[in-house]
Amino acid sequence: MRANTVHRTAGRGTRRRHETRARLVWAARELMAKKGIGATSIQEITDTADVGFGSFYNHFASKDAIAEAVMEDAIESFGDAADRLATTLDDPAEVIAASVRHAVRRAADDKAWGWFLVRTALARGGGIRRGLGHRLARDVRSGIEARRFTASDPLAATLAAGGAILAIIAGRLHGDIGSDAPERAAEVVLQLLGVPAKEARRVANRPLPPLAAATRERRLA
Repeated sequence: MRANTVHRTAGRGTRRRHETRARLVWAARELMAKKGIGATSIQEITDTADVGFGSFYNHFASKDAIAEAVMEDAIESFGDAADRLATTLDDPAEVIAASVRHAVRRAADDKAWGWFLVRTALARGGGIRRGLGHRLARDVRSGIEARRFTASDPLAATLAAGGAILAIIAGRLHGDIGSDAPERAAEVVLQLLGVPAKEARRVANRPLPPLAAATRERRLA
């Protein structure tokens, strides 16, 4: 009986630790989305999460550590879903277009996610070596290697495309651009990569496969 009591107590303790960590990550995302990483303090995070200041260090070694956790939570799950979707598409241009459109849609539907992306993507070092930047760089290289894109400088092309995506997401969040922002973003990015304007518009407006329902069946040309 005593062993069962200890087990239940340990289980409750584990759940509480998970819940506390989840509250901290949520609070950090909300604050960093509004203010950026640099302007957000650990005290603000713990106050917003309703967690004692000292408890923060039971879960994270620093503000940078929780920023990494927010990045993982907010972006990697989306990136993984986009990766699965990409396996259903043959055309590198359609892979880029679908990923861009889903990212811009997600940012409009979840504004905290969108602002977090906009306010942290360019502020953190190694932006194209992690998260969505890493995936964009990979897909740009794939398209160049397949001769689908004519951009001669993969790094510059990736940086230009990433900047365009972030700018259009910010414009959508500010209300400067309407609900066609995903398609307009995809069209601009494809043109930056060397796809002719008419073709870029056609690819950017193809029926968009949903992330959750993606299968490994390839689209017939």
